[in-house]
Amino acid sequence: MLHRSWILGALGLIGGLLAGCTGASQSGSDGGETSLPEGYERVVRPDFSMRGGDGHAINNPFYGGFNTPRPQFVDIDGDGDEDLFVQERSNRISFFERVTEGDSARLVWRTDKYQDLDVGEWFRFADLDQDGTPDLLAEQPYSYIRVYRNVGGPQTPRFERYADTLRTPDGTGLFSDRQNIPNVTDLDGNGRLDLCLGRLDGTVTRYEATDTTGMPTFARVTDNFEGIEIVNRQLGVRHGANTLTFADVDEDGDPDLFWGDFFEPGLLLIENTGSRGNPVLSGAPTPFPPGNPIETSGYNAPTLTDWTGNGRLDLFVGVLGGANDANTSLVDNFYFYEHEGDRYRLRTRQFTGGLDVGSESAVAAGDLDSDGTPDLLVANKIDPKKGTTSLVYPLHNTGTATAPTFRRGDALDLPSAYHYAPALGDLTGNGRSDLVIGTWKGKITLHKSTDDGGFEAAAVTMDTNLRHATPALGDLTGSGRLDLVVGRADGGVVLFENTGSAAGPAFERSTTLLSASTERSRSTPALHDLDGDGTLDLMIGAKEGPFVIENTGTPQAPAFDAVPQPVSLDGVPRLATPAVADLDGDGRMEVVSGTERGGLVLFQPRP
Repeated sequence: MLHRSWILGALGLIGGLLAGCTGASQSGSDGGETSLPEGYERVVRPDFSMRGGDGHAINNPFYGGFNTPRPQFVDIDGDGDEDLFVQERSNRISFFERVTEGDSARLVWRTDKYQDLDVGEWFRFADLDQDGTPDLLAEQPYSYIRVYRNVGGPQTPRFERYADTLRTPDGTGLFSDRQNIPNVTDLDGNGRLDLCLGRLDGTVTRYEATDTTGMPTFARVTDNFEGIEIVNRQLGVRHGANTLTFADVDEDGDPDLFWGDFFEPGLLLIENTGSRGNPVLSGAPTPFPPGNPIETSGYNAPTLTDWTGNGRLDLFVGVLGGANDANTSLVDNFYFYEHEGDRYRLRTRQFTGGLDVGSESAVAAGDLDSDGTPDLLVANKIDPKKGTTSLVYPLHNTGTATAPTFRRGDALDLPSAYHYAPALGDLTGNGRSDLVIGTWKGKITLHKSTDDGGFEAAAVTMDTNLRHATPALGDLTGSGRLDLVVGRADGGVVLFENTGSAAGPAFERSTTLLSASTERSRSTPALHDLDGDGTLDLMIGAKEGPFVIENTGTPQAPAFDAVPQPVSLDGVPRLATPAVADLDGDGRMEVVSGTERGGLVLFQPRP
């Protein structure tokens, strides 16, 4: 049986990675608060850099990407600037601290599960008890409102659950459709907070706090606030899932209302034409920003803050993906508009940075250009722009072995297919990494490397009959040739022995290394000598979590334990696809992985 202590030691021995075992190394787990085994830590912004195709530096390159970001800015640490919180998944809030360095400021990722708070499908920070520190509202599944009270100080926030749901004075729980993100503000300037809930029919229900101090109860004011009834501009019908945000965008002293909707490709503003003591929001919704309205796949979640420090509210929009082909917003989904004078200038569609190719990225490491330094390949599930094929991008190391700079190149010229999974290894004995690539339908193809760092058309094509074929390469049989190990959708792993020559590989199905199981799915294998005994062990990623299987055989005759042993790697993202390589030339191996969100995450040995 493999014990946790064995795993800790094994990860420290990854530096003994066998020559040629540079194929895609994929694994998966549920993710969460980053706490890797001893000796490794997650690093979002390493010492080396990554650049886009146009040469621009990518901030936070190894964050892992976004698919459905729900952002909010709040000064959580009382240092006078706004920090960023983003929800990407149920029950998890990511925290980016704004750190000022001289005359510049940047966002520093801290965690993907802030204080282990369970927030359901949405969250809102608001100072509910009016003590000067932000409290938290979140979804109490299903469709009620959970309350966390901030019991820490201004610089040391600490949240404790206060109530399972907000209630009216008579004790009735406040129902809030879980698809809708509400908001809190003092609409009429009377010192009591107002809670506004968007409804599926396009109307707004307003509640008002019954007290001005302490944790409030909320009394219902109206189910048809200001007669608001959001109607789709093209279809002319009422519709559902929505987001509400209040901000004084016209700087007249009262809060205006922003509405994002599942069926609305833009963002709508309902201007408050009344006064602080008498809000009037009965005007027609208008697209925002004026003159240059945002248009996405829909279900846009806005938040506003003075990010640039010019005294004007800048606009940020997370795209949750609505009725207008949500696949198109898998990459460009965190918009930043700078408020300059009377206009809003679009600065970026990927505010926090990070390499992002869409969704369910898969990564492989190898030397693409024979310069002795590792390069990377990263594939996506489907092209977000055209939606017709998976794409595979090279990340060439244009720096040196000890000072790498990875630059994204154009997508490889490959036949159209769904959900590519790449692996790299020298299968032809020319010193360059060849490409083996699997697909969802089970086909695996071999593409020989070319002198210019590219790949030829498929030299070998195999139909494995293994749905969601995910390959890895390594010499399991001691022949001096790389064998092929393939994971599959039902959780199994199959060995295809390389019976060809050093220059011409040929794969024959040999044996099942891991049988299908109802406890695993989407197995994604990697081969590494974890315990330093000269044999390649199996690391198995699965939708349900990562596993390892010790190779108790010999370098010529592998034998794997029948029962995979789970590994506690809380920092590994969902549907991870890691590859192992010494990316910065320090003699120690990094683990880089694809993610469900379409980006990359990086784990480095601690100094």
